[in-house]
This record gives sequence, C-alpha cells and structure tokens, in this order.
Amino acid sequence: MSKEQRTEAGEAVTALILDVFKLNGRLLIAGDRLVAELGLTSARWQVLGVIAYAERPESVAWHARTMGLHRQGIQRIVNELKTEGIVEFQTNPHHKRAHLVLLTTKGQQLYEAAIAIQAPWVNALASQLKTNEIATTRSVIEKLKTRLEEENESST
Repeated sequence: MSKEQRTEAGEAVTALILDVFKLNGRLLIAGDRLVAELGLTSARWQVLGVIAYAERPESVAWHARTMGLHRQGIQRIVNELKTEGIVEFQTNPHHKRAHLVLLTTKGQQLYEAAIAIQAPWVNALASQLKTNEIATTRSVIEKLKTRLEEENESST
C-alpha cells in the first residue's frame, strides 16, 4: 500500500470532486422534476441541449465527446428521440454510417418549452450568487476538465 499523501491542493481538489458528484446528483433530480411534465428526463434534456447548441448538425459520437459521455448511451437516447419524432438523421457527407443529428420542429419546440421552465428556476437558484464567483468556479472546472482531457489523450 502506498504511503504517498495528497498535497494541500490535492486534498482541495478531492473535496471539490466529491462536491461536484453530489451537485450532479442533485441537478439530475431537479432536472427530472423540472421537465417531467414535458415527457423528458435530465438525460434526454441534456441530449436535446447539446444538439440545440451545436453550431451545425453533428454525429452522435461528436455529441458524446462534447458531453464527455459514452457514444452508446447517447445513441440509445437519440434513437428514442428519433422514434418520438424529436430528432431526425441527415446524411453525413464525411462518413457513411455516422449520420448527423438535428432537432425536428417538434424537438425545437420541446427544447424551448424546457428552457421556458428552466429560466425562472435557474434565476432563483443563482439569485444569491455573484457573477464573479460563478466565473471563478467555471474557470476552475474548465482547468480540471482540460487536464483530464489531456491525460485521456496522452494515455490513448
């Protein structure tokens, strides 16, 4: 068993990671409640969001990478959304099998309805926070995400 101890920064990042895990769980529960009346779950809403925010139609694999998730999980959700007429596939000129994913009109309306529910909720959630605190938190998260991505790239 290794006797190596965490540095002070290592301890702080460990505590942050645990807090992020707890926050993620609470966000998923809150998201499920927020969009349940629309027939969505947090997972489906996340997929709709990544498709809606993409600058152009992208493949399931691209969306999965953007979200930091496994392609198979995103593919399952996209397939469900396609069956329900929320997304559609478009031929990808760069890849025969990896179709591009787009929101249908129904999907765009569903996403906009979710955002209409989310906006007052998130405004209330953020009401006692300062924008500079939020910016600092985002900066730390972005640095950690970048380090993890670099580690992943160097190990493959």
